[in-house]
Amino acid sequence: MPVMTISTPLDLGSGLDAEPILRHLAAQTGVQRLPSPKLILFVKRAALSPDLCLALIERIDAVRRPSIVSDSNGDANYRTSETGDLDPADPVVIATERLIAELTGLSPHHGEPIQGQRYAVGQEFKGHTDYFEPLGIDYDRYCGRSGNRTWTVMIYLNTPEAGGATRFKSVDKTIQPETGKLLAWNNRRPDGSLNAATLHQGMKVRQGVKYVITKWFREKPWAG
Repeated sequence: MPVMTISTPLDLGSGLDAEPILRHLAAQTGVQRLPSPKLILFVKRAALSPDLCLALIERIDAVRRPSIVSDSNGDANYRTSETGDLDPADPVVIATERLIAELTGLSPHHGEPIQGQRYAVGQEFKGHTDYFEPLGIDYDRYCGRSGNRTWTVMIYLNTPEAGGATRFKSVDKTIQPETGKLLAWNNRRPDGSLNAATLHQGMKVRQGVKYVITKWFREKPWAG
């Protein structure tokens, strides 16, 4: 899938050098950083407008399909959500890409296309990390061209009636979904190694439906 070129006044690269990203995010209005030495995690409420969130929800519903996992652990209920790849040429998606780039400073050239997820009642994504395990059976398939994932940016598009929180167990932090709320975290430690403390869980939706979008960034420019 091709990626539209997003012109922004700032491009801090892949995020492997985390310090410029940390300074940029910390300088943004309304951005809060989790006070933990284990995990670099930022939160910003109302990062996307309700109208833009609604437009993204409509696009997810048009393309959603059952979600998959890269390395199956044999648990058929490990990830039960639905997923949709959003069209990078869509003006709504382009506007979202630009907002993410401006807020984080992360290079659009290193970003995967935005993906949407939908969680109905009872659906979840059990504890997982977003990076690919170097010894995993699908590592070469997913990382051979663009390298492993560096940063994750996730945005809730609505507020379900109950459930659907994101839990980072290692730091005892549970973040409740809220329309337009953005999470951004570094999948690496300060020394650049993969950070197992980024293990997180999309908890079950108990009432209503939850929609999110996710954008992952890579070590190298995205090559599909």
